Amino acid sequence: MPTFLSARLPGDPAEEQKICQLAGARHAPADWILRARIIMASWSGNHVPQIAAAVGCHPKTVRLWLHRFNTDGLDGLADQPIPGRPRRITET
Repeated sequence: MPTFLSARLPGDPAEEQKICQLAGARHAPADWILRARIIMASWSGNHVPQIAAAVGCHPKTVRLWLHRFNTDGLDGLADQPIPGRPRRITET
């Protein structure tokens, strides 16, 4: 039987306030807004397929961000560095 995946409860009121601000922001990066809305929907008790349909992304994406938030907190919602060698093209 599958388990119900949800975001952990906020660690402190400041974390909850930051997520709420990001979810309702108009002038923040779009990827951060999407991730904050995923967390807010999870706190509301919605399941992964419901959240995915509401925000317009794949359920696998929802699971990824819920796992990242649960392990790393607010810092987990940031993009991770892209691996690999940096570009060698220089601007002249």
